[in-house]
Amino acid sequence: MSENQNILDQFKFDQEKKEIDTSKKVKVGIIGTGWIAEAHAGVLKRCPDVEIVALADIIPGKAEAFAQRKKLPEGIRFYSSDRELVDNEPDLDAVCVCTYNRQHAPCTIYALDHGLNVLLEKPMCVTLEEAVEICRAEKRSGKILSIGFQPRCDENMKMVKKIVESGELGQVYYIQTGGGRRKGIPTPFGTSFIEDETAGIGALADIGCYSLDMVLNAIGYPKPLTVTGYTSNFFGTNPATYPKHPEYAEKFGVDDFGAGFIRLENGVILDFRIAWDMHLDTPGDTIIMGTKGSMRIPSTECWNGSIGGPLKIYHDVAGEPVVTEIPMKHNEIDNFENKMRSFIDAVKYGGEAPVPSSEILYNQAIIDGIVRSAKLGKEIEIEIPEI
Repeated sequence: MSENQNILDQFKFDQEKKEIDTSKKVKVGIIGTGWIAEAHAGVLKRCPDVEIVALADIIPGKAEAFAQRKKLPEGIRFYSSDRELVDNEPDLDAVCVCTYNRQHAPCTIYALDHGLNVLLEKPMCVTLEEAVEICRAEKRSGKILSIGFQPRCDENMKMVKKIVESGELGQVYYIQTGGGRRKGIPTPFGTSFIEDETAGIGALADIGCYSLDMVLNAIGYPKPLTVTGYTSNFFGTNPATYPKHPEYAEKFGVDDFGAGFIRLENGVILDFRIAWDMHLDTPGDTIIMGTKGSMRIPSTECWNGSIGGPLKIYHDVAGEPVVTEIPMKHNEIDNFENKMRSFIDAVKYGGEAPVPSSEILYNQAIIDGIVRSAKLGKEIEIEIPEI
């Protein structure tokens, strides 16, 4: 058997579907009934052990219209705020926080402090300070808080981590990652993604957090130490970007491009960039470089937490340079459904958070550091308070 085949045999996939216990129903409320809530409700409806009991939205009539559109069962209760929902649903087990970015922290903290498990959509929040307060609320509550990073469930993403952990690359010392969209500022549903008062941060939070999580999760989420950051909004503030709504340019208050050079613990350098809009189809593949080998993770045209082709490991065999290609695997279960299912199971059986806040705290610290460094125009240290 060849050395290449030996390596391939290490990285086989194993997917299995689990039996669902329907004897106990998990009662869930959804806070915020915008676009991402559609995906949450769709999956939860298909879970035979879940009951959606309440919806909350600050826009009058929006939650009711959402329930009708999604054909949710009769008897669901509607509220005009997250606090009203939490305060009036004593039998609730968990909530999905699907609001715009600037409401992630207050909604999550209130729910945790009132004894509820929380599935918090990405990004975790807007600032590092908010992330710290969320983690402290989780610690106080003793409840499960999972962050909505469905790419973690992708079998190919799991393979990235498996390869790094196998030692096949040796000691990782440099990572290049990022991606973006050639044209993709998210305004089909209005301006909540691009206004500062609702979003707070743009491409960095929307898709940049995915890119960071892919590589940071693979190497065990080392603590970020320093960052030099850059952000811009050349496309978002240009009326020509929105032929049907040129007025959106005046409302644009976040980044449409961000980049950072981050020093991590264990001597790892992370070179990162992300874009909502650029003339390129991609700013480059993700590359993880190690002392024994390097890995290339092909980019996609619209970076959404997936990979664009088979992983390739570049290494030496018997003193000769060799490339080992790891075949891509089709996911038997949709990643978003897998994300929701893993959270529900954790709530039912008292398991660990599928995507723990302690890791995404570092993800948020990097994004926050890029924003602050860009404003200051210099490298800054990242200081994360004790939780």
